[in-house]
Parts: sequence; C-alpha cells; structure tokens
Amino acid sequence: MKKLIVSISVLCLSASLNAQKTMTPEMLVQLGKVNVKGLTKDGNSIVFSVKKYSVAENKATTKTYIMPATGGDAKEIANDKDLLKNTRISPDGKRSIVCKEVKMMNVYGKDFYPDLKGSDVMIYNDLNNRHWDTWEDGAYGHVFLHKEGDKDDKNDVDINMNEPFDCPQKPFGVDEDCIWSADGKSIIYVTKKRSGKDYALSTNTDIYSYNIETKLTADLTQGMTGYDMAPAFSKGGAMAWLSMARDGYEADKNDIIVNNGSFNINLTKNWDGTVESFKWSNDGKKIFFNAPVDGTVQLFEVSYPGMEKNIPQVKQITKGMWDINAIVGQTGDATVNSTSVIVTRTDMNHASEIYSVDITNGNMRQLTHTNDAVYSSIHMGKVESRLVTTSDNQKMFEWIIYPPDFDSTKKYPTLLYCQGGPQSPLSQFYSFRWNFQLMAANGYIIVAPNRRGMPGHGVKWNEDISKDYGGQVMRDYLAAIDDFDKERYVDTKRLGCIGASFGGYSV
Repeated sequence: MKKLIVSISVLCLSASLNAQKTMTPEMLVQLGKVNVKGLTKDGNSIVFSVKKYSVAENKATTKTYIMPATGGDAKEIANDKDLLKNTRISPDGKRSIVCKEVKMMNVYGKDFYPDLKGSDVMIYNDLNNRHWDTWEDGAYGHVFLHKEGDKDDKNDVDINMNEPFDCPQKPFGVDEDCIWSADGKSIIYVTKKRSGKDYALSTNTDIYSYNIETKLTADLTQGMTGYDMAPAFSKGGAMAWLSMARDGYEADKNDIIVNNGSFNINLTKNWDGTVESFKWSNDGKKIFFNAPVDGTVQLFEVSYPGMEKNIPQVKQITKGMWDINAIVGQTGDATVNSTSVIVTRTDMNHASEIYSVDITNGNMRQLTHTNDAVYSSIHMGKVESRLVTTSDNQKMFEWIIYPPDFDSTKKYPTLLYCQGGPQSPLSQFYSFRWNFQLMAANGYIIVAPNRRGMPGHGVKWNEDISKDYGGQVMRDYLAAIDDFDKERYVDTKRLGCIGASFGGYSV
C-alpha cells in the first residue's frame, strides 16, 4: 500500500512538472523586453532598457542599463541624457529642434460651435479622417527651431511656415524624420505635403531642407514620386535615405539612395531585395542594412563609391535561422577600424536580445541574456524550414513549428498560419501577440508558408500578390496545408487556420 501511495505521489509530481515546462501566457507577458537606446558618444558602450510586466502587481517597470560594447556586466543607471548623442541639438550646440502640435483645422464640434463646449463630436467632409488608429484632430506636428538657453519657447521659429503638414509623420513618425544637416546649417525633415483625399491616396513623402540663415526651404527629393524617408548623413557629409519609386505603392522595393553633393546613386538598384533599415559605417565608406531573405532577416553591407557612378555589389554578412531586427551601429569611432556592429536579434523561440556581429565573417556573440532563466525552465518546440511546390509549380518556403516533446508516432492538430500585410515578411520574428512557441505549447503544429506577396524571395515574388489578393496567394496557402497534412502525425480531422489583418481576410 505504501508503494502504491509513493507511486501515485511521484506520478502527480511528474504531471505537475510537465504542466509547467512549456510556455504559458503568463510567462510570455512577463518576459523582459529589451530596447536599445544607442551606443554612447565614444561608441564603446551600449545603453539599453528592459521593460518587465508583473501579472501579480498589474504593472510594468522599466530599468535602463549600460554595458561595454565588447560584452560584460550591465550596470543600472538613473539617467542616460549625457551618454547618448542628441540628434536634436545642432553640431555647434547653439540650437535645437523641437516638435510641437499646432492647431490648424476645425474638426471638433466645439471648433465650429464654441457655445457647445461639452461636444465631443468630430466633423469631416473629406478624407483623411484617420490613419490607422490616429484620428485627424486638426492639429499638425510642426518642426520648430529653438535657441539653446532660451527659456521662453514663444521665440521658437516654426519652420513649416504654418503649412498643414505633419513632421514627424503620423502615426508612425520617428526622430529620424527630422535631423540636422552635417554642417549644421540646415534642418532636414520628412513630410507629405498633401491634404484630404490626396493625402490618403498618396505615399509620396519628400525630404526637405530648411536653411536657418536664409529661411528658404528646398525639396531634396523633387521628382521622386514614392516614399522617401530616414535621411542620415555620413562622416563625410553624404546624405543617404530609403526610397520607394512608385506613388501609392506602400510595399514597393525599398532602396538606399545616396546624394554625394552632385548626384544621386541607388546603391541597391541591382539587388533583388528590399531594405528595412540602415546605418552608415563610422568612416562613411559603407552602409550596413537589414533585409528579409528566405524567411529570415539578415545583416548586409554595401560600399559607398563616393563620386564614382559604379553601382557596388551588395554583400550578405550574416546567415542563420534568426532575424536581425535593429542595427544599433558600429562600435568605436572613425579613428578605429572596428569590425563589430551591434544589433538586436530574435527567433521564433527567443525574444529580442543584443548581439555583436563580426562583419568580417558574420559570427555573432550574444551580449544580453535577459530571459535565459525562463527559457532554461521550459521545453521549446522545434522549428524547421521546408519547401513546397505550389499550384503553378513554384518552390515556396515555409516554417514548421512543432510542439515541445514532439512524438512522430502521435497525431497532432495542425494550424495554417496566415500572415498579415499583405506584403510583410514571415520571418524568424518573436511576437507577444502571435507567438508560435505559445501555440505549439498547447499541442499544435503550425504551418507558416511564405506565400506570394512576402519580401525575401525576390521583388517579383513580393509583387505577385498585387491586385490578386484572392487568387494565387490563396492557392499557395492551400498547397502548404495540403502538402503537410500528408504527414502521418497530422490529425486531418483537426485542421484549422489563424491570422489577423490580411491574415484574417485570408482565413
């Protein structure tokens, strides 16, 4: 009898441990979220924050750290203000850029009827009334020139000259939408100078230069009709930016354009891919960028030819089953020929962490280990790639995510994952909303195909979904699940599909 009781106790303990060894929603929401703020002014240290949410306390806490760019212990700091370069302050330190909201259009009921102060109605007679989740409220984000040391912001100069245009752009504008020129004589800013329906239908942003002495504005991308954004200057004063060619096409090929003072050169013109983001090298002789490729996002480099017109070859630096999400920058300064670039990296089983990349060979070294303790306490599902033949005889890449402790002799319910976008990459991302590890932990196999319309497989594959949202892309999905449900471990009576946005439309 005692042996039986002991056996039952052991079985209960085993079942309890087994129930705790895979990812849960509570674990997922409480993982540390790493956000890199940048390299210090000397390029030798990394400043980053970690945000953690407590389910028990129902609140989040954020702590900021500094660590050597070569790796080592991170130290918590109270303030990073003097550690990082402030791109809003002019090179000579005498002026700064300030962004403020300026009310320029009547939208609210009380704007039209001042006596109805309690009214919260919004009145529109034309587009654009809302961009994603941001309503047009009649106030525009404007760029102001501020004299450092002046405590009265009433003296700030509105360089937008009372035009009804936003900078940073809404709702996804960033600090890079407004920067100083390399010589500090001009403010460079990104905006779309259209309104109403024309604004809603167009993607034609331009990059402008405002000369603080002459007070004249010049359109630096005049004649370029697509999405121009993210201007950045090299050490030598050349300006690079991301550019799409066609107006109205928000998923067009994203190229890196550089102006050397005399002409523009498209550094990625001959490369069959699309750029996500970029950083200049410290010496200004090359540009590092990340881009989707074969179901991942990798780090690339391309040389800057200066005054020559020869278009250089793009070189892929990293290769592996991961995503390079953000490029923080090259360590050190221009006086040191550093071989290290700091990036952040994810995969389908690991949230973002900071890595150092050796640009000579692509080797990567993990610098932060924010969530290692959680990962070491759970079992993770295996992730593998697979090629599928589509209905039009193309080879399609897909990811398969298996449950933890997968047993090929058993039957598993299987989910077809439908990606949103529709022209966004299905790569080695780690999501706190659509988390494959959490799905797999509940006993599902996930089939995630890189169907038509996804970048990373050439520009044509990316564009083949255009004006065909219900056609070949749906046949791609069906080809993926029809191929995989032939496996003996797939329970064909329990097949499902999931997705949001265009993925929801697909479902």
